[in-house]
Amino acid sequence: MTAQTDQVNAKARRIIISVDAMGGDEGPAAVVAGCDVSARKNPDIQFILHGPEAELSSLVDRKRALTGRVEIRDAAGVVTMDDKPSHIVRNGKETSMWSAIEAVRDGSATVAVSCGNTGALMALSMIRLRKLPGVNRPAIAVLYPSSNPQGFNVMLDVGADVRADADDLLRYALMGMSYARNGLDLPRPRVGLLNVGTEEHKGRTELKEAYELIRDQQEVAGFEFAGFVEGGDITGDICDVIVTDGFTGNVAIKTGEGTASLIGDRLREAFKFSPLSRLASLLAYTSLNRLKKKIDPRRVNGGVFLGLNGTVVKSHGSADATGVSAAIKLAAQLADIKFTDKLAARVAALPAEESET
Repeated sequence: MTAQTDQVNAKARRIIISVDAMGGDEGPAAVVAGCDVSARKNPDIQFILHGPEAELSSLVDRKRALTGRVEIRDAAGVVTMDDKPSHIVRNGKETSMWSAIEAVRDGSATVAVSCGNTGALMALSMIRLRKLPGVNRPAIAVLYPSSNPQGFNVMLDVGADVRADADDLLRYALMGMSYARNGLDLPRPRVGLLNVGTEEHKGRTELKEAYELIRDQQEVAGFEFAGFVEGGDITGDICDVIVTDGFTGNVAIKTGEGTASLIGDRLREAFKFSPLSRLASLLAYTSLNRLKKKIDPRRVNGGVFLGLNGTVVKSHGSADATGVSAAIKLAAQLADIKFTDKLAARVAALPAEESET
């Protein structure tokens, strides 16, 4: 009887992740290797891999940890980084990306993960999964390194849509707050609205309108509104959630990634400058390695599409096995806490007059 109960509990804990194996710059080998890393760390994860069956079977057979934990769905087509989203929506039914989204739509998997074309992935996700009631524009949320105790801030939108009116920004605030509460375990997240200054009279009209809408929802929704914040606060400790439009958010994170890469290059140059500096690098190796791990983008890889009837995690296009594994870990965490259901309830809690778009 005990054995049967254990089997039932094991099935209840099982999390199935749908993975687009053909997305990304590194090809299916890196994706399968990332699945293998995740499988060795989490025995409750199973996978549905989408792509050419013969090629994927050969890769999976070499990974002992994936034995009996992978279903392969044959999909011959591949969405390239140059493909237009509109073209994929009309002609992409045979692609691995379409198949990965479809597995979430039909309930075979809880979360989809892809390293592929962001625009195409968002377009397919919106068409096949549909938007949550009350959501006009979905958003992509990322975890951005910060000086907060949790080590990260939630930032959205970072590229799902370059536009956002006041009502959209309100929904971003609620979705970001829900992500911070459930994903970072923050009971009362602090939400900031990104602007060119912290004064209430600054910024575009939609930002001023969004300021009032978000402020008026803080007590009802259970978060603290930090008001307007500036670019320097993205990595700071003034708030836990940064709300902005997709154009501004995407520029901000790409600028941050470029700056981090530049600093890394300059540090390496500085430590190679002389024998004394090379000795200094050896003495500082442990501290530098700790710093590298903290700011390594691969370890927090994964943007979450918020506002859809299903969870989709967008991994960085250049992700290696470590990056893919990080995206899968995030997907599994969101599936485990039934995040989509909680997000839907949060958006649905808006008063009727504010839910109209």
